[in-house]
Amino acid sequence: MERAEKKELVATLNRVFQTSGVIVVAHNKGLTVNQVNDLRNRMAQAGATVKVAKNRLAKLALDGTDASGIKDLFTGPTMVAYAADPVAAPKVAAGFAKTNERFVVLGGALGKTVLDAAAVKALAELPSLDQLRAKIVGMIQTPATRIAGLLAAPGGQIARVINAYAIKNKAA
Repeated sequence: MERAEKKELVATLNRVFQTSGVIVVAHNKGLTVNQVNDLRNRMAQAGATVKVAKNRLAKLALDGTDASGIKDLFTGPTMVAYAADPVAAPKVAAGFAKTNERFVVLGGALGKTVLDAAAVKALAELPSLDQLRAKIVGMIQTPATRIAGLLAAPGGQIARVINAYAIKNKAA
């Protein structure tokens, strides 16, 4: 990699570290190309991204960001996963780590908060932003459905009474 390319990569990673909601750092020693591609596809489906970068360049990119406290995690063969949604990248990383023993979550950052591996796994167990939105919408809609049912009930009762009289008159 030439010096200009390295500067561009550091600048790109710096922008990513400044704008991401969450960053997850993991060891990836011994993963096959297919496994890495599978991880990238899973991350992309969740709205997250995975990058492999040299540790020295990643540490340089962390300078001046809220996540600069995770520099110590960059030792050995590492990957960085990041997303705007604070749950997306940890959820996929923790799930992938369960099925691949060679992928080990080291920790990460949530804004200025430095996370250890246990905190990343705890964050992965939270519902995603879309799931929370769906629950809120469901909670808002439930009372409206009940009110509509209550308002429709008297009309339905009147219709049944009229129908009963109509049946009674036909029988007579």
